[in-house]
Amino acid sequence: MTIDDVIHRIGKVGIVPVVRAATVGDATRAVEAICAGGIPIVEITMTIPVATAVIAQVVRHFGSSVLVGAGTVTTAEQARLCVDAGAEFIVSPGLSLAVLSVAQASGKLAIPGALTPTELMNAHSSSAKLVKIFPCGNVGGPKYLRSLKAPFPNAALIPTGGVNVSNAAEFIAAGAFALGVGADLVSEAALRDGNLAKITQTARELVQAVRSARETISQRTVHAD
Repeated sequence: MTIDDVIHRIGKVGIVPVVRAATVGDATRAVEAICAGGIPIVEITMTIPVATAVIAQVVRHFGSSVLVGAGTVTTAEQARLCVDAGAEFIVSPGLSLAVLSVAQASGKLAIPGALTPTELMNAHSSSAKLVKIFPCGNVGGPKYLRSLKAPFPNAALIPTGGVNVSNAAEFIAAGAFALGVGADLVSEAALRDGNLAKITQTARELVQAVRSARETISQRTVHAD
């Protein structure tokens, strides 16, 4: 899969679920629940035990039907392990040139994190095609993203942190390329209690929120023309 293919798949769905699970079994069940809700994309974070084993298992179990990435990747060694495990994209909380270098050498998409205009400029100067804005919810949420998009109208941004069903449409309206959604979609309590239906329902609601927001934007564009 090419980098452009991965970007297209992320953009089409508009949601990147961030999965933090205690075991391989929990991760697999979480991915199944997310997919049942209409989101065939997952980001497995390196903050969970045996994360690369989880990535490898999810890739084997779901194949090309699910786009699997790795999250919270902070070192070149982690990036190499994730690529070897089958991750198609690498997400970091900040900008690491070493991680970007590994991803680029492997032909994989790297999504560095940024928050300020300076950090975003540095990410772009390092050839990042998508940039995660984190923690977006802590600095104003959709309002902050809209302000950030003003000087960078062509930037493809993925706000993460504080994104949920209630504000998903606002983030899309503010110019988000896609949304990074973590505990508000895959909660530890839901996994622990086996409440996979809740995860699936939340995934459906997020998909609908993104779709509706994009349709509204499209209609406004048509009327403006």
